[in-house]
Formats: sequence, structure tokens, C-alpha cells
Amino acid sequence: MLPSPLRSLVAAATLLVAVTAATAQPQLDLPRVPITAGMYRIDAQVASTPQQRQVGLMFRENLPQQEGMLFVFEQPAVQCFWMKNTLVPLTAAFVADDGRIVNLADMQPQTTDSHCSEAPVRYVLEMNQGWFAKKGLRKGAKLAGAPFVGR
Repeated sequence: MLPSPLRSLVAAATLLVAVTAATAQPQLDLPRVPITAGMYRIDAQVASTPQQRQVGLMFRENLPQQEGMLFVFEQPAVQCFWMKNTLVPLTAAFVADDGRIVNLADMQPQTTDSHCSEAPVRYVLEMNQGWFAKKGLRKGAKLAGAPFVGR
């Protein structure tokens, strides 16, 4: 039998492993919203709670070409993203309230490099890396859809 302090430590470590394993699942059941970028349609999953934003696209092995994830924050602020536990290379579009892309950042899988908006934004749209470039969408391009209406 283990001494009491050691038993507590083993129990805590077991709980940590269980919690980590439980959260090591991709979130696939988020609400979706259609977004357009010029003539291109995006089927965006919406991550609007702190927990949804924290998990984001982590643990996904692929992302369909016309799908992405829209991160929605309560207030505009400088937003910074990293790719820990994210398996797919992504491009983040940092988006102003009116749908204008403030800047784009290519992000490499499983890194902790920080990628930040150049100005305060409320939205960040992650797509497969290169999606925006292939469509000719750059800084200043406009996204349209329900999240950007009336702002």
C-alpha cells in the first residue's frame, strides 16, 4: 500500500490523465454559419464560448476545403493564436467587425508560435493553409455573413 501523500499524488495524476484524454477530442458539433468571401462560400463552425475557442480545431486530422472555424469574441481586442495540438496547417484571417480582413497569418501545426492581429478584432476565421491565397483574398478583402451584419 502506498503512503497517503503518494496515494494522493497518484490519484491527482490519474485524474489529470483522464481530463486530458477527455479533452483530446475534436469538437465537431458546433453551430455553423455561412460566410462569403467574394464568390466563395465558407461553411464556418462557430466557436463563441471560452471553452469552444480554447479547443478550436485541435485534434482534427483534416478540414474539408470549404470549411473553417469562426472564433467570436465579446469585444474587439488584439487576438493571438497558436497551434498546440492542432494537426492541420491553417491560415488565420483576423477580421474586423465590418468583415474586413485586417491581416492573415499562416500557422504551422503543433507549434506554440504566437500569431496576432495587427489591430483589435472581434473575429478570427481559420481555414486550411493557403485557402485565402488560392482565392486571391488578402488584407483588406471583405467577408460577408450574419456575424458581420449591422456592425
